[in-house]
Amino acid sequence: MKINPRTALIVLYDILVAAIAWLAAYWLRFNLEVPPAFRTAAVSTLAWVVPLQAAVFWRFGLYRGIWRFASLPDLKRIVLAVGLAALLIPLVLVLFRIHSVVPRSVLILDPLLLVTVMGGSRLAYRAWKEHRLASVLHPDSKPVLVAGAGSAADFLLRELARNPSGFRVVGLLDDSRDKQGRLVQGIPVLGPLDEVTIWAAKMGVDDVVLALPSAAHAVRRRITQACADAGLNVMTIPSLEDLVAGNVSVSSLRRIELDDLLGRDPVQLDDSGLHRLLTGRVVMVTGAGGSIGSELCRQIARFEPAKLVLFEQSELALYAMEQELPQHFPDLAIVPAIGDVKNAARVSAVMAEHHPAVVFHAAAYKHVPLMENGNAWEAVRNNVLGTQVVAAAAQAHGVEKFVMISTDKAVNPTNVMGATKRLAEMACQAMQRPEGTRFVSVRFGNVLGSSGSVIPKFQKQIEAGGPVTVTHPDITRFFMSIPEAAQLVLQAGLMGEGGEIFVLDMGEPVRIAELARLMIRLSGADEDRIRIEYTGLRPGEKLYEELLADDESTLPTPHPKLRVAKARAADAGWHRECMEWLARADSCDEAGVKARLKNWVPEYQPESLAA
Repeated sequence: MKINPRTALIVLYDILVAAIAWLAAYWLRFNLEVPPAFRTAAVSTLAWVVPLQAAVFWRFGLYRGIWRFASLPDLKRIVLAVGLAALLIPLVLVLFRIHSVVPRSVLILDPLLLVTVMGGSRLAYRAWKEHRLASVLHPDSKPVLVAGAGSAADFLLRELARNPSGFRVVGLLDDSRDKQGRLVQGIPVLGPLDEVTIWAAKMGVDDVVLALPSAAHAVRRRITQACADAGLNVMTIPSLEDLVAGNVSVSSLRRIELDDLLGRDPVQLDDSGLHRLLTGRVVMVTGAGGSIGSELCRQIARFEPAKLVLFEQSELALYAMEQELPQHFPDLAIVPAIGDVKNAARVSAVMAEHHPAVVFHAAAYKHVPLMENGNAWEAVRNNVLGTQVVAAAAQAHGVEKFVMISTDKAVNPTNVMGATKRLAEMACQAMQRPEGTRFVSVRFGNVLGSSGSVIPKFQKQIEAGGPVTVTHPDITRFFMSIPEAAQLVLQAGLMGEGGEIFVLDMGEPVRIAELARLMIRLSGADEDRIRIEYTGLRPGEKLYEELLADDESTLPTPHPKLRVAKARAADAGWHRECMEWLARADSCDEAGVKARLKNWVPEYQPESLAA
């Protein structure tokens, strides 16, 4: 067996330590004055003791580890090896009739010395390699505070110690009273998280690292807001899973982003149920190239459907999905189908050819101001007639489940877009029969990073040096990440039995003006450099969004983030009348569109009619 030169050096080191420990045990036993007879015995027995110990050390694998990463398992192996050698030494001396006198106290002192020196030298080497004296070895390193004193902080400290990074952790903060005042790898836990600005001032720190990957987003948002108000730079680390897997390095420290603060806790999905719904079956998504539609395709693909039909009007968006999905799901059968959801013949032909079992209808016009003035007729036709066309085709071709993506703007709508989505919900309910296709609607609010979202707009305005335009100082919105929204849509589709309107738990509403201020501070600027400008509410825009209308109530479901809305019953006969109106070839003027919507959706309160 070939021995690494470094391993040979370590073996020689341990042999030398074993010899010194044996002699030192005699030296301590006789109070530093070893009698000549015992001195001779100590030296003569070395020839038996040291080889025996070396053999046991090798057998226990003490030389397979790396000193730089020495840890408790290594110390445990040293203790076991030394302990076994201590038991074997008197046995060997007796069996081989070694007549040298070995005091019993020497047999006890020797293993204690060996464990101390062998274990201590390995840990000392690791401490040296990890630059435990960073403030001395790297006087130019930047002091930072770490928010969090759990496993993630421990991994972060190890990584920072192993890799010279320009950072030096001077303290930890944690809300656990049991941790406060204690040490994590020699770094003190100074106090609770809310005192971050106080300790930053005391320690002369300008940078704070959030090591709270499993904490609630509200906690991270609170700390970041406090740091931003105090002018501190805030960084964060990846998930604890990435740290444990070794995927993180110091370069993984990054400035905190909005998704870290507005994101929410992971969604718990009924994977087995979704496998029954999607795996090995044909699934169709309309609007497959949009923000929600594309994420639905990605989430559905994980469940290995037999075929995924992408129905999309935009050639560019469809091409992008056709290129993306095979890279991540090479075995997935994809059918890119160009088409308009209002084109009944095209929709029916696609369904007749591929026979989808489940349809997710995400195609819609959703931009409130654009749909409000000059485009109201197209909004109604696309959002209501388009839904009716796809729903009728699904019913005709035996689709088991039809899931329609709705919006919080459908509740007490003040704009054309919201009223059309409410009418689309009503159309799905009107299509529901005791047998056949089950129609389900899902309502949720704004999603982070979607096309037309306020967040990309703010980012561009900040990059341009401002101003950041907010419509009203008191306007609020709900926010949810695109993956979470898509996952909950799948879950609602699984749970729906037909005719329900599911409402997603959107958490707490966010004040848009505060969101703008936070984004400005996270960019490293302040409101003196990038000002906020209030432009007034746009046509059809509300100060706040609702998820339930005044005359609605909700019922809980087995999933904590989903509830079922008990919507008011629509007037009889409206459905046929509405569809006949939408099927007309000529367009309808804006006032006529809004009057019709008001007739079918009484809670709709357009500004023009209210005036």
